Formats: sequence, structure tokens, C-alpha cells
Amino acid sequence: MREKTKMSESEIRKTVEERLAQVGLAGMGYKYPAEVSGGMKKRAGLARALAMEPEIVLFDEPTTGLDPLLGKSIHRLIGKMHATFGFTGVIVSHDIPEVFKISDRVAMLANGVIAEAGSTQEFVASKNPVVRQFLQGDAEGPLTVL
Repeated sequence: MREKTKMSESEIRKTVEERLAQVGLAGMGYKYPAEVSGGMKKRAGLARALAMEPEIVLFDEPTTGLDPLLGKSIHRLIGKMHATFGFTGVIVSHDIPEVFKISDRVAMLANGVIAEAGSTQEFVASKNPVVRQFLQGDAEGPLTVL
């Protein structure tokens, strides 16, 4: 924020504390990465991304390394922050069906091309054999995995 804005130190501190509080980390700004858990690191990363009030936020496997319950809480937090800030979020994930709960649209890449794209309801109802195989967790079928 010091490099990208003309905000004063007090404005920066206020924004940082607000974003940390919004992701459930109020008063934790003084901690070093080694002093916080994996879930707290994910929350801090989200707070950092939102500090600049971006129009688009890319989430690349946002729940990697987290247990299922903590992963669900991170997905809920992403949904809550989307509703609060109104950004467009692009989530790259294998975490199905959790991502469907916070997504308006879904696209699936298979063999380097988009195999299916549409609303979450359209995606789940797809007759595309590659999508069906993926959703059913079937190791045998038309999807070629290299």
C-alpha cells in the first residue's frame, strides 16, 4: 500500500486493521508468518488482497493444505467477502462441491480446453461425459489424465 497508494501511514494502518478484522484476524497484524496457522495464513492472504479493493481476485487452490472443516470455512469467508466487496472472484480448485456453493458460474478445463461452462446448476446437470466422470469421481472414462 505504501508503494501503490498515496495513503498516509495512519490510513494504511487503519485499512490493514479493518481487513484483518473482516477476515477474523483482529489484532493479529503484528504476528510473523511462522507464528500463525495455515488457516490464518489463508485469511491474512485474503485480507492483503482486499486491502487494495480490487475488482478481480484470483484464488488459486485457496484451501490447499487445510483440513476439510477449515477449507469449508475459507470458502464461506470468500463468499462473505465477495458479498461485502463485490469483486469478481476466479477460483481455481478441485474442491467440489464446496466451490459450487459460492460460485455463480463454473468452467471445467480438460486436456487444455474448456469442456463445459455455465451456471452451477447447468454444470451439475451437464450430460457431457467428461463432466459426468469428474463429478462422479470416476477414474475410468473419457477424461484422459496425463
